[in-house]
Amino acid sequence: MLKEFREFAMKGNVVDLAVGVIIGAAFGAIVTSMVGDLIMPVIGAVTGGLDFSNYFTPLSKAVTANSLAEAKKQGAVLAWGSFLTITLNFLIVAGVLFGVIRAMNRLKRNDEAVAASPPKPTREQELLTEIRDILKSGIRPQV
Repeated sequence: MLKEFREFAMKGNVVDLAVGVIIGAAFGAIVTSMVGDLIMPVIGAVTGGLDFSNYFTPLSKAVTANSLAEAKKQGAVLAWGSFLTITLNFLIVAGVLFGVIRAMNRLKRNDEAVAASPPKPTREQELLTEIRDILKSGIRPQV
């Protein structure tokens, strides 16, 4: 059973998946930091420091608090501001990932184009090609 598990774990797909998950988690932390530390402060500055995460609609008359955390303690609330913030964060992250993947695809296409073009023949190869063509034609060159 241990041998079978080792064979399964060492298959290329499983190892590739594990590497992808680890890199994805690390990249997710980078993107989250970029959104939270770079993009959202700019959006906050543009909107005058507006923070949607604390906006809510009370669903009972018992809720009288001004902050979402306190309102949740008092009763049921519809935390639409938090949902809006998370949705906005998702859209920003999706846009950043789209840009990164688009750039990677562009680089990949450029690499494939360079690899696809055959190398220019050397002078020696050109001369040998000419000699071959002359010999194939059956015409004897005059020397």
